[in-house]
Amino acid sequence: MDRAPGIPGPRRRRLAAWSAAGALALSAAGLATAAPASAADVNNVRNAGFESGLTNWTCTAGSGTTVTSPVHGGTGALKATPAGQDNAQCTQSVAVKPNSTYTLSAWVQGGYAYLGVTGTGTTDVSTWTPDSTSWKQLSTTFTTGSSTTSVTVYTHGWYGQAAYYADDLSVYGPDGGGGGDPAPTVPAAPAGLSVTGTTSSSVSLSWSPVSGATGYNVYRNGTKVTAVTGTSATVTGLSASTSYTFQVTATNAAGESAKSATVTGTTSSGTGGGGGSLPKHAVTGYWQNFNNGATVQKLSDVPSAYDIIAVAFADATSTPGAVSFSLDSAGLGGYTVDQFKADIKAKQAAGKKVIISVGGEKGSVSVNDATSATNFADSVSSLMQTYGFDGVDIDLENGLNATYMTQALRALSAKTGSSLVITMAPQTIDMQSTSNAYFQTALNVKDILTVVNMQYYNSGSMLGCDGKVYSQGTVDFLTALACIQLEGGLSPSQVGLGLPSSTRAAGSGYVSPTVVNNALDCLTAATNCGTFKPSKTYPGLRGAMTWSTNWDAASGNAWSGPVGAHVHALP
Repeated sequence: MDRAPGIPGPRRRRLAAWSAAGALALSAAGLATAAPASAADVNNVRNAGFESGLTNWTCTAGSGTTVTSPVHGGTGALKATPAGQDNAQCTQSVAVKPNSTYTLSAWVQGGYAYLGVTGTGTTDVSTWTPDSTSWKQLSTTFTTGSSTTSVTVYTHGWYGQAAYYADDLSVYGPDGGGGGDPAPTVPAAPAGLSVTGTTSSSVSLSWSPVSGATGYNVYRNGTKVTAVTGTSATVTGLSASTSYTFQVTATNAAGESAKSATVTGTTSSGTGGGGGSLPKHAVTGYWQNFNNGATVQKLSDVPSAYDIIAVAFADATSTPGAVSFSLDSAGLGGYTVDQFKADIKAKQAAGKKVIISVGGEKGSVSVNDATSATNFADSVSSLMQTYGFDGVDIDLENGLNATYMTQALRALSAKTGSSLVITMAPQTIDMQSTSNAYFQTALNVKDILTVVNMQYYNSGSMLGCDGKVYSQGTVDFLTALACIQLEGGLSPSQVGLGLPSSTRAAGSGYVSPTVVNNALDCLTAATNCGTFKPSKTYPGLRGAMTWSTNWDAASGNAWSGPVGAHVHALP
């Protein structure tokens, strides 16, 4: 969420600069699987593992070098560092055959990393991933034109982002005659398979990467249930309170490995969702504990249309993982702590929930180990006791660690009980795939999670659940992106649409209340849709969220009036 009026954060400016083609590439990252190769297929990339330095590779502005750590395979890998207006692009011309299909893949780590190919003679393709702390595989396919004999393969990062690493690139397909690395051998069985989270209907798994693998098959009770390109997966559609066994195999053009060791995952009971007594359909609004030009409010000024009020923001302390909150009495016209606490109680007496939001656009809370997870839970619990908050909102726009944020939220739940309200406000990019840390966290705590109000703004074009790219500011953008969460394992009651309350509230992505209401109708009743129509309806959809109640007030509550009434009238 933006603390400054109408100014998106630095990351949002970069993401908004996406081209539709760049966003479309994400479908390849999440969905593409390598087609079986023929016996004659080879890897046409030369020095694919950077074992011979940068031989055969050209990097812009001296941005590339080779390192011995971290590496995915062998003893070398590429490290490329964006600087200024350079995105650290490294390229190689690869010989190919006309009218042929090839699988392009690479292992990447670090900052934003892109992989693509140009000069195909048909449709050039690319794929990408945001920051990754461990090796992650990117993969896509392309077909050459009738006269294409060479293509240009490239990797690059993103402006102002951290360095990225790349290793073990491949263009598998018919031999183009230009030489290349040896054909693959069947990979080893994956090691380190573990259960990372469970809900009443899903089990999340992760495992260690296997050198030479281009994909992985996941088996449940001995039957293959999904294939992925990364080293994690969430198996959905399971029964509550049931134990399942899982194994994983590694695959590439040469075949499939032996199965990994078996792990057992047991789903939780119930349908999930915490928060105690909330209406079936609810409106969430962020209340600003600062003056940035929007209307200064007391909590008592917040309209009754808001069912959940997220107080923005708690901030990091010098203790890792811990947060604190101080009422900005001076900035809020002399609003006292005693008045604030009394207003919280009054809102609760009226059936509302008041929670503390952690992070925001400039928030730097880091929960990345067991100690900081404990500190987070202890400090939020302390704030709840001090002020009377009903729960916590996770609005960490600079990334989070799924393992330890899950641990922190479960520890907080153990301290506070089933009435705890947990909401999240990820950016659109954070919910594009169940492998993303924010999405993983939401699924890991599904049994105690109240609602995820994704921010459908300051993002540029994004991929919908149907594999198509949609521009922000449209009903299709809201419905097709919400579909990813609804089909990815969250309960409809845990999905809300997060929008700016006015054009001044965010840098881009504002839509009129009519568009918000049309999206709600489309998702709940398949009416008032745009070109995208969900495959089924979700009448239990939780509702909508806005940034912020203050900007809404500055516009005469022009957002909460119509949207609030519409949400509360949903079936």
